[in-house]
Amino acid sequence: MNIAAAIEGETVQTDVLIIGAGPCGLFAVFELGLLDIKAHLVDILPKVGGQCAELYPEKPIYDIPGFPLVTGQGLVDNLMEQIKPFGATFHLNQMIEQVEVLGTAEVPRFRLRTDADTVFETKAIMIAAGGGSFQPKKPPIPGIEAYEGRHDGGGVHYAVRKMEAFRDREILIVGGGDSALDWTLNLQPIAKRVTLMHRRDDFRAAPHSVEQMRALVASGAMDLKLGQVLGLKGEGNDLQGAICRDNAGAEFEIACNTMLPFFGLTMKLGPIADWGLNLHENLIPADTEKFETNVPGIFAIGDINTYPGKLKLILSGFHEAALAAQKVHRYVYPEKRLTFQYTTSSTALQKKLGVA
Repeated sequence: MNIAAAIEGETVQTDVLIIGAGPCGLFAVFELGLLDIKAHLVDILPKVGGQCAELYPEKPIYDIPGFPLVTGQGLVDNLMEQIKPFGATFHLNQMIEQVEVLGTAEVPRFRLRTDADTVFETKAIMIAAGGGSFQPKKPPIPGIEAYEGRHDGGGVHYAVRKMEAFRDREILIVGGGDSALDWTLNLQPIAKRVTLMHRRDDFRAAPHSVEQMRALVASGAMDLKLGQVLGLKGEGNDLQGAICRDNAGAEFEIACNTMLPFFGLTMKLGPIADWGLNLHENLIPADTEKFETNVPGIFAIGDINTYPGKLKLILSGFHEAALAAQKVHRYVYPEKRLTFQYTTSSTALQKKLGVA
């Protein structure tokens, strides 16, 4: 899998930018690849697979053609194997924040920027964002917004974009799941001090991670506190500490200049709502000929779209990806005639797949 490393100031040029690396986004890579169309994918999650990988990796799925039973992660693994010949590049742990239309209706072109300052220029956009983007659940702490949005590792962050930004900081990590424990273990060696806080002395993380954390606490290399954060203190957006309460009701303070709350994820439409698309009940209307939106060059496939007779099935998203790819070809290769071919009989397509 080709995971892109962000290069500051560099603009990524691509034929198509796919927003969402779930099953529909992955299958779109396959359909586009057959047509010699290169794709980059952006996903807010730190791994590919969307809901299948994040929410139900071991859940059985029974309605994928040709698979009487496949797990969510098994489907993702098979799709990743299927798209290997096409060399797609993944930009994970990022969310598209800005979309700028550069071209015309006849010759679309777009510039997009993520919250990690990655910039793309592309001829078409394919939105495969499921029900929207996964957004972090924010803790109900009064005034927390004042400490959000810093790029130097200080204040409140809901994800770790670059570990180096947190070097030599006093970090308070709040949560008891895998994300909280994983980042506790990863940041502890480079932080000035790490404190992990959870409501109870029982964790929903991998046992090995919990054992490692407890060993660090026992050796004095980090702190573990039981309780919850009531408020934050600091000047401006300069975080200086957290006001907490333990399980006996006593209040205490933790000195910190960075806080990382990991309270899970929720689904929200996110910045897509501001892209000029004609939304209907937080879904994107698309035609059924090519699954294009009201903005020429922007397509919507999978659970994010809506049209008469829409069924929210992975199977339907695969169909939509195939038809959208045909229209994308006209934007990417306007002078090239598209001849429909079957992978079972076309030697040219089989060579692309590495089976001929």
